[in-house]
Amino acid sequence: MARLLELMDPIVRRLPEIPKPQRKVPLKEKALWTIIALAIYLVMAEIPMYGVPFFETGYEQYMFYRVIFASKQGSLMELGIGPIVTAGLIMQILAGSKLLNVNMSDPKDRGLFTGTQKILAILMTLLEGVAFLMGGSYGSPDTITSVFIIAQLVAVGIIVLLMDEMIQKGWGLGSGVSLFILAGVAQQVMWLSFSPFGPVDTLNRSLGAIVATFQTLLSGQNFMTILSRYPYPDLTGFLTMLLVFFIAVYLEGMKIEIPVAYAKYGGMRAKIPLKFMYVSNIPIILASALFANFYFLGQMLWRNFNVANDNVWVNWFVQMNATASTSTANAPLLPNCLLYYFQAPKSVTTVAADPVHAIAYLLILVGFSIVFAKVWVEVSGMSARAQADQLVNAGLQIPGFRRSPAIIEQILNRYIPSLTLLSGIMIGLLAGIADMLGAIGSGIGILLSVGIIYQYYQILAKEQLTEAYPGLGKFLGQD
Repeated sequence: MARLLELMDPIVRRLPEIPKPQRKVPLKEKALWTIIALAIYLVMAEIPMYGVPFFETGYEQYMFYRVIFASKQGSLMELGIGPIVTAGLIMQILAGSKLLNVNMSDPKDRGLFTGTQKILAILMTLLEGVAFLMGGSYGSPDTITSVFIIAQLVAVGIIVLLMDEMIQKGWGLGSGVSLFILAGVAQQVMWLSFSPFGPVDTLNRSLGAIVATFQTLLSGQNFMTILSRYPYPDLTGFLTMLLVFFIAVYLEGMKIEIPVAYAKYGGMRAKIPLKFMYVSNIPIILASALFANFYFLGQMLWRNFNVANDNVWVNWFVQMNATASTSTANAPLLPNCLLYYFQAPKSVTTVAADPVHAIAYLLILVGFSIVFAKVWVEVSGMSARAQADQLVNAGLQIPGFRRSPAIIEQILNRYIPSLTLLSGIMIGLLAGIADMLGAIGSGIGILLSVGIIYQYYQILAKEQLTEAYPGLGKFLGQD
């Protein structure tokens, strides 16, 4: 597999690429490019694809994943950032398992790794588009319409890839993936909380949870009916969203500080913070991407080989109830298959009806979060060994100890493995419980939003500081 990156070199060289800026890009210009990318994303999310109905009737099973992938059903952003996340997941697993030998400190290897990931993202766009088509998400279009649908998805996928690359390479702030996720979550939270459109439920209330709450109070209806009204947003989901948001903000501020000294500056002291949420939201993004792709695969297999649920080779993996929906694309999963336990129960009512499903889903989600947390720490340079090497190379040491990578690694090993495990468990539990309580914006979406907001706060603070004091740029790791 080591040779694979070199084999991809001729293709990587021919890929469209956004060049790095050859000058210092001012903060205002970065903000402008970021807003332009966001505007393009929002516009594409409102443009329907040719040959596809923009709004489907009924509840969409895949809606749960759309928050994470910043996608919108029937629009040009049908796949959102899903292919990019999936490609990143595959490449990280290959690198973490050493099936793909790559030296991320070598600029050539790093460039080939990034280029190969871009190729894989384009291929995943094509494959996911075909999976949606075969899974019945677009009905039964003719051959020409099907080709146009796939062509639109691939073209938009490349545009999204380039916008993300533009922002990450220094023309914008943060990353396109984070920006689009935050925009999608914010849009969904506002719409599902305050939308006046309706009536949607049996009591003639509006879609928005807060609007429906006031309608319940003013009409004298039973207040308990607004606490749970699945599949529509309710007060329980709104309050859960707020609670998870504040818990995530609190956890984001928790950290352990490791004292260090600068040998070159007369032993000047400083502190290196190790966040309690050490792996941030990466494990839950990767776990969600994996679950979503399992669902794509299951939907495609069921629609093409098991619509009657009579295929013993497919039944163990996926069974769906075709009679419970007007569209096979929206058919709910049946509890007799593995895939059923990879999807969260979406309300307190469904949890009470099938607690085994809730417990199994939570254990699976937490388990995958732990696995991806450990993998991410190893492949992203966050392990104790990698951090020790970085500290020594930066001329730092821990006061009272020799300036040796082995000693620093031994000290960091007291904290980093535990933080990795605890943050993986916590992020899985928070996301899973919030989803089971029907949190508006989804538990995963809320956690991602908090992490992204905090990331942008740090980026803006750093940008403002380096503009006010240009000499600090190199000290803070900027080019």
